[in-house]
Amino acid sequence: MELGLVGLGRMGGNMRERIRRAGHTVVGYDRNPDLADVHSLQELVGKLQGPRVVWVMVPAGEPTQATIDALAELLEPGDVVVDGGNSRWTDDERHAKELAAKGIGFVDCGVSGGVWGLENGYALMYGGDAEHVAKVQPVFDALKPEGDFGSVHAGRVGAGHFAKMVHNGIEYAMMQAYAEGWELLEKVDSVDNVREVFRSWQEGTVIRSWLLDLAVNALDGDEHLQQLKGYAQDSGEGRWTVEAAIDNAVPLPAITASLFARFSSRQEDSPQMKMIAALRNQFGGHAVEKKQ
Repeated sequence: MELGLVGLGRMGGNMRERIRRAGHTVVGYDRNPDLADVHSLQELVGKLQGPRVVWVMVPAGEPTQATIDALAELLEPGDVVVDGGNSRWTDDERHAKELAAKGIGFVDCGVSGGVWGLENGYALMYGGDAEHVAKVQPVFDALKPEGDFGSVHAGRVGAGHFAKMVHNGIEYAMMQAYAEGWELLEKVDSVDNVREVFRSWQEGTVIRSWLLDLAVNALDGDEHLQQLKGYAQDSGEGRWTVEAAIDNAVPLPAITASLFARFSSRQEDSPQMKMIAALRNQFGGHAVEKKQ
C-alpha cells in the first residue's frame, strides 16, 4: 500500500525504512529537506492515491495540532490520519471529531521501540473505528515485531495513546527500581563488580528484561556512569498517567514515586532537603552542612 509519513526524526525515519522493507511505498515529509522525499504536505498528499493514509510522527501538542489542521484542508472524505506520536488521549478525541466533520477517519497509535525498532519491530497500540484501522492494517503488520504479539487494537479513539501512556508509566517505575538497586550496589564496599552483578541477572532471574539488557550495555560503555550528569527528563506521559490515576481513584504509588524521582534530578541543591536538615538540627541537634 501507499503511506504518507510526516516527521522523519529518530523514530519516523526508521519507521519509513521498515515499512519500505516490507514492500510498501512511503512518501515522507519533514521540515528538514535533507530527510524529506517531498517539499510540502501538499506535495505529499498529491503523490498518494485515494483513499489515502497519512501517518503523523511529530511532537505532541501544537506541532501535532498544526499538522492535523493542515491535513484536514488537504485530504478528502475516505482518507485516514494516524497520529503515531506521544499525544495525550484527550487530544485524540478532539482530532477525531474535527476530521470526522470532513469525512476523514482518525486512528491514534502508541508506538514503542525507540532506536531499536528498525530491526526488532515496534510494539503498537492503536485506537479507532474498525473500518479506519483496517485501512492502516498493512502498515501495522509491517511495523510490528515478528510473531503473534506486539500489536493490539486497544479500543476506540484514544485507547491507543492511553495504553501507551500506561506503558510508559510502568517503564518509569521499572527504570527507577534498576537505578536504585544500582546505586545501592555501588555504595557498599563489599561489592566490587557491580556491572557483572547486573550482567549475572540477565539469565535465570525474575528481574531479567530488555531494560536490564540496556543497563548492562550502558555500563559496558561507562562502567560507573561517570560521564553522565544525574539529570533525567520526563516526556510528559508519566505525569498524565498519575493524573489519570487520580481521576479514576486508582493507587499508583510506584509509578508516582518514580515520576517524583525525576523531578529531584532537576535540583542540584534541594530546597526540601534544606528544610529537613534544618528541622533535624532544631529538634535533635543533628549536624548540618553549611554552604562554602
